[in-house]
Amino acid sequence: MTDPISDMLTIIRNGHHAKKMFVQVPSSKIKTNILKIFLDEGFINGYEQNEVDNKGVTKINLKYGKDEQPMILGLKRVSRPGLRNYVKKGEIPIYLGGMAVSLVSTSRGIMTGKEAFKKGLGGELICYLW
Repeated sequence: MTDPISDMLTIIRNGHHAKKMFVQVPSSKIKTNILKIFLDEGFINGYEQNEVDNKGVTKINLKYGKDEQPMILGLKRVSRPGLRNYVKKGEIPIYLGGMAVSLVSTSRGIMTGKEAFKKGLGGELICYLW
């Protein structure tokens, strides 16, 4: 069984460790929605979707801070195909004392844990990002 979201997170993590400016992942709607949140939260510089050999590919522009420190210090996949993790409205956990951004897949799309809490929504807890 494969997990495309975990694969994307691993590619981003490995790209940061290798000090790459860009990484490429296969495109999908869910990955694009996750990358939009990463961009809005300031963890990446941008992304663009291209066609390579008739297959969709998303090119991610990784972001670095001072002293070439990656903006993404850690990624933790929570819910996975073998063990889904669902949270009720108002029960979205705070990770690292609120320093991490949680991503939740709700009935209204993928959003941060803070947005889901404000809207009173629960859903599948995808990952933490700090």
